[in-house]
Amino acid sequence: MPLVRRGAATLPENENDDRDCLALLAGGTVDERWGAARLAATLPGGVDALGAALGTETNVRVRSAIFTSLTQVASPASVDAVLPYLRTDDANVRAGALDALRAMPRAVLPRLPDLLSDADTDVRILSCEIARCLAPAEATRLLCDLLDRETDANVCAAAVDVLAEIGQTEAEPALRRCAGRFPGEAFIGFAVKVALRRVSIQADDAGD
Repeated sequence: MPLVRRGAATLPENENDDRDCLALLAGGTVDERWGAARLAATLPGGVDALGAALGTETNVRVRSAIFTSLTQVASPASVDAVLPYLRTDDANVRAGALDALRAMPRAVLPRLPDLLSDADTDVRILSCEIARCLAPAEATRLLCDLLDRETDANVCAAAVDVLAEIGQTEAEPALRRCAGRFPGEAFIGFAVKVALRRVSIQADDAGD
């Protein structure tokens, strides 16, 4: 029987159908791959199959379905399947990976300290955006640790931007130290002033 119809996904009925569905991720038509991607999260071995398919998929619609299914599982294996695509040169794939990781913040949280210390500047910047989806206390702790060791002004600017939105008052010392370490970077000083003002306002609002 057909496992996938155009515009719809049909649940497999037995183990053989499960295997056939996962096989379609690599060898089906665009519509079959899309349907299989939507179903795979519910099947044994589905996360591994989705991760493998992500490495070869070129269709934007199917790739989006793969990312969505991985976020529905939101497991450490899902995170591991997505993380390599933060490093791709393809901006669309990189954006899809970032959105997927932002959609499963609890699963990605254990990996964030390493991501925020990554040797790749772009990965550290993107990781600041992932932190934006965390609880404010967790994001503040991680980003303040980053600010106190970071040597790249652009990474610091990304962290300060997130702290301006969700940072808590505990961020104030790290923000001030960051501004002091980049006296020649006017944009850092300005961003820190904005962040300090917003953190103070948020603290006042929380106290009301």
